Amino acid sequence: MVNTFSQIACVGFCLQNILIFYTVYMANPLPITFAREMPSVWRADELARPVDAVVATGHAALDAQLPAGGWPVGALVEVLQSKSNLNEWRLLLPALTRCSGPVLLVGAPHQPFGPGLAAQGLDPQRLLCVTAQTTAQRLWACEQALRCADVTAVLAWLPQGGSGRVRPEQLRRLQMAASTHSKLLFVMRPLAAREESSPAALRVLVSGQGSGQEGLALHILKRRGPPLAQPLSLPARAARLAALLAVTRRQVAAPLVISDKDGDEERREANHDASHDTFIARITPFPGASHALDRTAAAA
Repeated sequence: MVNTFSQIACVGFCLQNILIFYTVYMANPLPITFAREMPSVWRADELARPVDAVVATGHAALDAQLPAGGWPVGALVEVLQSKSNLNEWRLLLPALTRCSGPVLLVGAPHQPFGPGLAAQGLDPQRLLCVTAQTTAQRLWACEQALRCADVTAVLAWLPQGGSGRVRPEQLRRLQMAASTHSKLLFVMRPLAAREESSPAALRVLVSGQGSGQEGLALHILKRRGPPLAQPLSLPARAARLAALLAVTRRQVAAPLVISDKDGDEERREANHDASHDTFIARITPFPGASHALDRTAAAA
């Protein structure tokens, strides 16, 4: 009987405290207002305000959909795509040109084309390439680079599948290293990693758009904010290059065959716009190729 009365008294005391808390909470909703004013607290229905700095992506439509309007500094950014080295440079290059300091490439599938990068504002001498075959070697190289004071950004291509599978706890180590040392960190992963859990603060899926791959379709899979249902359409070429290509498409090409001193022939398409004092030539060194790194030359 004594235990029964004790239990009833305990339940009554708990209900009384809950009623008092509910009454005070409804009469004075200051905690919610205070939480909204804290930069480290964010609600799921609005974009977060990161504490660290950001770097503008160079794409106005993308900046408008990211917290604070740019790539987060001190956070892991995952870039997913079906084929590596196809769209990541076109997506990340505008941001890399906006920051100074060395950029470390870990496990890049192909050597970057230096003259093309220089033409778009990125000095090739800023690039440091690390060749690593296994996943463990690439993860170790990334972590060491993030600890280096001179490195500005790290771009890593991580494999997927088999013994090279990347575990979430390994990505967590990279996330913590980037956060501790305030570095830009971009990790390129295959499309198969889309369904896996990830500690990345931002995950995007990028693919080519248009028959000539002149644009990028970007899906924001994860961000600190509400989900984005529709993909973003981003330009994939620099403004000057896009203008040159537009002019060449409007002109009628006259094919020329030029032979070098060895007798080998190189097929070229050249034309002249009579309304301008600019001669524009498009060189196609590989017959049948749709484009060859969009090599377009202009001479006055």
